[in-house]
Amino acid sequence: MAIVQYANGIEYVKGSLAKATKNKEGHRHGTYLIGTHREAPTLNPNCTRLYSRKATVYDQSGRVISADERAARMRFTAVAQAVAARKKDLSKIQADTAAFNAQKDQPNGIKTMRAWYWKVEGDAYDDQH
Repeated sequence: MAIVQYANGIEYVKGSLAKATKNKEGHRHGTYLIGTHREAPTLNPNCTRLYSRKATVYDQSGRVISADERAARMRFTAVAQAVAARKKDLSKIQADTAAFNAQKDQPNGIKTMRAWYWKVEGDAYDDQH
């Protein structure tokens, strides 16, 4: 394993340093370079990593989608649409804000309104299906 050292002034990198490109003919070239920085407490002083991935690593064409993944995609789409509709529904904003504020300071309370919408609508979807 190598130790990653960046140029002067760069302490660490989190995310993509380089992405593989695809031109119009479908030819891919280059690789993905992904830099990570571990923030969890540890005794190891080397907390940066650099990964190189093939250009086709994220290609999903021709992959068969399982029934579980299809159901998860359908759930995500339905819940996202319900959240967007609920956020715009003027008749529910006041009640939703009160319900959110009542639970947010509880030990397991949800801290953001957006996450609360996702929880409420996700639970409603799960109850229906």
